[in-house]
Formats: sequence, structure tokens, C-alpha cells
Amino acid sequence: MVTVKIIVDGGKANAGPPLGPSLATAGVKIQEVVDAINEKTKGFEGIQVPVTVEVDPATKKFEIEVGKPSLANLIKKELNVKKLAKAPFNVYKKEEIEEEFKKSLSFDQIVKLAKMKMEDMKTDKLKVAVKQTIGACVSCGVYIEDKKPKEILVEVNEGKWDEKIK
Repeated sequence: MVTVKIIVDGGKANAGPPLGPSLATAGVKIQEVVDAINEKTKGFEGIQVPVTVEVDPATKKFEIEVGKPSLANLIKKELNVKKLAKAPFNVYKKEEIEEEFKKSLSFDQIVKLAKMKMEDMKTDKLKVAVKQTIGACVSCGVYIEDKKPKEILVEVNEGKWDEKIK
């Protein structure tokens, strides 16, 4: 069994390196694999996703497993931006920052992202997944409801958002 693990832009895998050369040793039709990857990842357009391809060199049959994108990539897609904050919440001196990053997600978007990544977060409690998603927003410099994520986290702990976390 030949296993190839790569990260591809959703719906845009190609036969070039690193995928093509890795699959060539397995003797499989590379374009078939590329087409199958693109079909399975087209829903993640604009996001990088992990993909594992397993090929049986004897039969030339292959299986493709698409992982979930990182939370940071999902946040970027939700905000429709290419990059997140270089210096979250201006932790560096003001003069070192080219322009302030001031993007905000709604709490509903936080819940949506938490549900998408819940399985990867190793929890079956939505509130825990929401807190982890809020924590990712701290690292990415993303506001929630136009407030700093730590303020929202305090509100979540106080139960102010319980109605939305179901």
C-alpha cells in the first residue's frame, strides 16, 4: 500500500509536485486521482485541506480521505480574507503594524464553526467547542460581535450566550 499525504487548495489539486511524483511510483493513473480529489474537495474552494491517498499498487485501486481544514482556514473563509492579523489586537508597537486588522464574526458564525470542527476538538459538548473556537479567534486577532474574544468568553462563561449554544 502506498500512502500519500498532502495539503491541497479545495478543488484545485494538480498532477504536479508533490502529488504527481508521489503517485507515479504506485503506477496509478495520476489524472484520475487528481480528478477524484478535486471532486471531493470542491466544497472547500479557497481553503487548504489535508488529503490522504492510499493506493494498492497491485490492483491500482485508490482511496481518498479528505480531512477537515484548520480552524484558522475556516475563519479566513468565513471572513472572506486571505490573511489574518499579523499582530493580534496590536500586541506589538503601533508603528510596527502596517494597518490594523479589524474583522468581526457574529456569534452565530462562531457556533457554526464550532459545530464543523467539534469532532476534531475531541468533545461532544458544543459549549466547549465554542470556547475553543473563541480561543482561536484570540490567536487570529478576530473580533466577535465587534468585541475582543476574551470579552465574549467571559460572557459565555456567565451564560449570556446559552440560548445560541444548542
